[in-house]
Amino acid sequence: MDLMEISEKRKMGREEAAKFLHTIADSLARQNALDLIRNGIKIHVKVPDEVTLELEVEIESDESSIEIEISW
Repeated sequence: MDLMEISEKRKMGREEAAKFLHTIADSLARQNALDLIRNGIKIHVKVPDEVTLELEVEIESDESSIEIEISW
């Protein structure tokens, strides 16, 4: 299978980011899959029952970040 990669970075409000994360979490909980629409194309990602979740938190004086990675 060929590699398909989508990378996106955009500014949004904290509440909008939380809503986006809720949408992803709800989709995974309901159907073990994630549906994304990018540039008019629907992408269906099947997710198995068991995954590896990695959480990374970086706190600096001028910028902080939280990275969440789910892989299988």
